[in-house]
Amino acid sequence: MLKHFSKKGFGLVLIAILMMGVLAACGSKAPAPDTKAPANGSAAQTPDKKPEPPKELSGTVTASGSSALLPLVKQAATEFMEKNPKVTVNVTAGGSGTGLKNVADGTSDIGNSDIEAGPEYKDKNLVDHVAAIAPFALIVNKDVSVENLTKAQAADIFMGKITNWKDVGGKDEKIVVVHRPDSSGSKALVKQIVLGGQEFTKDGVTQESSGAVATTVGSTKASIGYVDTPYLNDSIKALKFEGVAFSKDAIKDGKYPLYGVEHMYTKGEAKDAVKAFLDYVTGTEFQTKRVEELKFLPANLLKK
Repeated sequence: MLKHFSKKGFGLVLIAILMMGVLAACGSKAPAPDTKAPANGSAAQTPDKKPEPPKELSGTVTASGSSALLPLVKQAATEFMEKNPKVTVNVTAGGSGTGLKNVADGTSDIGNSDIEAGPEYKDKNLVDHVAAIAPFALIVNKDVSVENLTKAQAADIFMGKITNWKDVGGKDEKIVVVHRPDSSGSKALVKQIVLGGQEFTKDGVTQESSGAVATTVGSTKASIGYVDTPYLNDSIKALKFEGVAFSKDAIKDGKYPLYGVEHMYTKGEAKDAVKAFLDYVTGTEFQTKRVEELKFLPANLLKK
């Protein structure tokens, strides 16, 4: 009887000990986190770190070179500075050769040019940014009765082989040729496209900019010159070339060859305000809304 009771008692004691252990283990657990919102109703979580606002552009951008491209770059500069009041963009002309030289030696941040950089700039780390297509026209004083010149006729006039308008169907008047300096990209294009690489006559008048050429031709009887189409005005007459007048479609269709591709070169990859300005000039908004208003054509016109 005692033996039986002892076994039973031992079992009860063992159960009691096990239950005390379970209770002790339960009591040692960490309390569940309080998921209730704080009394003020705000979420109990660490606030996210706010992103830093974009750094405002500042500094000065200098661009020099092509007088043909000058109207476009000046307009872009005005608009860009309105959007970025801490940036100053200074734009000057001087000719494509000057622009290329200035950007290569670090005098300018951007070198504007009507022509591609030549082999002499091969090791200067110049990076090209195409800004627009720039049509140009052969222009004459309004008293000149000729309306069209063939390529051969125009070449002979600019080389000095034809010196009187009567030889191309005009009045009996001596032709006055108005040139650009050798640094001019426009002159280089006329030499390439019209003269086939041959040399201009030394006779005539030389003007430093496209605007000056337009003014001189407009005020000089029997004169002829060449300007980019943004400089056309009522005081001068644009000639047809090989029977074709300047137009966007004529250039796109390959019927009017008098145009140049406008380049804005930087020395190395552009950064900071210079990059932002070039992005603005070549961006969709300016290319679609302003370029043709300024009498240029979009940079991607000839892309297939």
